[in-house]
Amino acid sequence: MARSVEPGMAQATNPTARTRSADPDRAFLRTAMDAPLLEREEEQSLAIRWRDEGDEKALHALTQAYMRLVIAIASKFRKYGLPFSDLVQEGNVGLMQAAARFEPEREVRFSTYAAWWIRSSIQDYVLRNWSIVRTGTTSAQKTLFFNLRRVRAMINDINGGEMSPENRKKTAKTLRVSEAEVEKMSSRLAASDRSLNAPFTEDGDGEWQDLLEDERPAPEEAVMQSHDAEKRGQWLYEAMECLTDREQLIIRERKLGDEVVTLEALGERLGISKERVRQIEHQALTKLKKSLTSRFGDPEAAGLI
Repeated sequence: MARSVEPGMAQATNPTARTRSADPDRAFLRTAMDAPLLEREEEQSLAIRWRDEGDEKALHALTQAYMRLVIAIASKFRKYGLPFSDLVQEGNVGLMQAAARFEPEREVRFSTYAAWWIRSSIQDYVLRNWSIVRTGTTSAQKTLFFNLRRVRAMINDINGGEMSPENRKKTAKTLRVSEAEVEKMSSRLAASDRSLNAPFTEDGDGEWQDLLEDERPAPEEAVMQSHDAEKRGQWLYEAMECLTDREQLIIRERKLGDEVVTLEALGERLGISKERVRQIEHQALTKLKKSLTSRFGDPEAAGLI
């Protein structure tokens, strides 16, 4: 007598179905790898339809065909310890950027053009997330981050510790960066992140952040600086009374503002040449220095001008 099967029992008793259901990422990868490749003419047609007509179906067909390229490039960055699904998603961002910027009339295969954008997007993600401290910001640092281990293996420098001067020189020449950059990056890659809240003794008596120096001024010093700045401002205001209105305007715009106004801009504003503005500025500074010296002593020593 046949037994009835309740809803859901087929999946529960089928290991293959259960595995596929529990691993959607694997199903996604399988689907992407099964997508057919495009011929050059198809690729060009889809790219033109997306660019000129905004055809989203064309965009989907174009990007779906090259998802395998995203997966292939993302797999090369697995060694950095980041989730593979995140690497693929970042690669997808690069693929979409490539689709938005691709110019079919240049007669370059879309896969060739997209590979650069995909790799760049994944590299930026790795640099942002490999460490809590931003690792690579300059072109030289990025080059070293992604190629230093490979070059060290090529020159048989596999101890992972401090590099010898000879190996640093070889690496710098190979990657076209400075030896100082090589030394910094090799030290950075050899070290691991450490929380400032981690105790620096087994007893837990203190934390690493306790060793950081507070570079801010002490409260007494901050009060003195504020008082001195206020006093200097008052002295300067009183000394400005010896200047004409035009001289005061030029000094304020050229010396006392948050942004320095150019001589040319002031000349247009006052209806004079920029050379005349420079002359007036020089004369005003001379008068201002003389006034300050007669009242309060050397203004340069006081930090006024």
